[in-house]
Amino acid sequence: MIKLKTIYELLHVSVEKFSNNIAFTMLGGEDVTYREVLERVEQVQELLLGAGLNVGDKVALLSSSMPNWGVSYFAVTTAGMVVVPLMPDFTGEELDSLIEHSEAKALLVSDKLFTKLSKETISKLNIVIRTKNLSVISQTVHEQGSKAVPKPEDLAAIIYTSGTTSKPKGVMLTHYNLASNACLCNILFPIYETDVTLSVLPMSHTYECTLGLLLIFSGGGRMTYLEKPPTPSILLPALRKVRPTIFLIVPLIIEKVFNSQVKAKFTANKFISTLYGVGFIRRILHRLASKKLMTAFGGRVRFLGIGGAKLHIETETFLHEGGFPYAIGYGLTETAPMAAGQIPGKCRIGATGPAMAGVNIRLDNVNPETGLGEIVINSPSVMQGYYKNPEATAEVFTEDGWFRTGDLGEFDKDGYLYIKGRLKNMILGPSGENIYPEEIESVLNSHAFVSESVVTEQDGRLIALVHFDSEAIDKLKDEFMTKLEITRDEWNHKKDEWNKRMEEIKQEVMKYVNSKVNRFSKITAVIEEENEFEKTPSKKIRRFLYTNKGTGNNQKK
Repeated sequence: MIKLKTIYELLHVSVEKFSNNIAFTMLGGEDVTYREVLERVEQVQELLLGAGLNVGDKVALLSSSMPNWGVSYFAVTTAGMVVVPLMPDFTGEELDSLIEHSEAKALLVSDKLFTKLSKETISKLNIVIRTKNLSVISQTVHEQGSKAVPKPEDLAAIIYTSGTTSKPKGVMLTHYNLASNACLCNILFPIYETDVTLSVLPMSHTYECTLGLLLIFSGGGRMTYLEKPPTPSILLPALRKVRPTIFLIVPLIIEKVFNSQVKAKFTANKFISTLYGVGFIRRILHRLASKKLMTAFGGRVRFLGIGGAKLHIETETFLHEGGFPYAIGYGLTETAPMAAGQIPGKCRIGATGPAMAGVNIRLDNVNPETGLGEIVINSPSVMQGYYKNPEATAEVFTEDGWFRTGDLGEFDKDGYLYIKGRLKNMILGPSGENIYPEEIESVLNSHAFVSESVVTEQDGRLIALVHFDSEAIDKLKDEFMTKLEITRDEWNHKKDEWNKRMEEIKQEVMKYVNSKVNRFSKITAVIEEENEFEKTPSKKIRRFLYTNKGTGNNQKK
């Protein structure tokens, strides 16, 4: 079932089969064929070997998305060395620390990200290579190293988790972990030579690296990269030009599209909003909007992959009822990443799909009342452990060797897995009830005025920390000023009245949420967070900064 057992095999098999196909494209820039990828891989390896690197040595990869990101990744791993992909959004201090922790001897880096690093960090490296043109920035060691064809069990990558609940940990993934996951994904949803992707997520994220690089490369597809960040003004023209067949995104992207382009139009006035509330009319409107979305995405999408976080149910309902070819999967960095998945046309709202072929998933410590238990996984893609952290490694493996995800879930009768929240985030209610803040947050985030939220416990009460949607609030503020017939210059004299209105909005939000959750999950206060919540490099809220630490902006550690 698993044909490819190493990244070395994956590279060489694909180059042989698809030699003249274009592998990587920089939109508005160069095209790189599969054969040219191998030539560049060998070029990078010569540089690393000339700087004294040997089999098993660590090489950090800190770069924006571009053709040479994949080249660099393949160059390191297929030489028997270990790649350490680093998130571009890590701070300079974090990057210095992770390079030191990983014991990296070399660095492949893009120009802007190079400036984040300290001179001390750079000075300790054997060689620093510029990813843009594969030239040497600095080199301190000039001696011949060694390479070898890697075996399946050899370490291929150390990927640092983004730290939603703690400091980053280095996930150790072997060649077999990564190659097998790409193969299992290809069984679930086959990739063809004709497939084209537009990459908008960081390549250093496991989701994008495995599905957007290894999977696509194994099938002979074409991967396209953007020179600039994927803002709407950049992304939409790019989609029209590239016309991707495969498009991988995180929920944040599609939720913004739905809220601004779909929901906003269908709730613009009471009449349309009333019609939108009627089931069969809503489905018709969703189908019409879905066709427009397909056109906006280039008209050829056959797989819109959504992962990395939970998708809001309203957004998924739109995609499902509109017939858009979306799919949601489940996995973690520790599972390389995919463990469960669906394909377009067979998705169930709220589910992540059944376990993938070759993957076993069970629930441990199941609550007999709720049916929820901790998701534990046995798979050829499960990591070897956390780098230089045996204590943390021991904590996440069961006695029989299964990986503890820390996620709570349940299965339906057909084996579809539903994720309900994180075990660490679960709040114990006053009468022993299990309360899952993510479910409450999902309702909070569906309110028109709410951008994002964190539900936490304070003195036995559930508190909602909310960052309001700036566009919605600004619109409301303009309406407020018009009603009072005041100008911006007169605004300061009416702030007390506006503050009263904001308190009313908080009460509206609280009533809205409490009308939709069970009695144990009702919130007692809505507290505004003026600034966006601090995020991990993969755009997840750093929850540990906001839980059980007071309220409002003083809540952070």
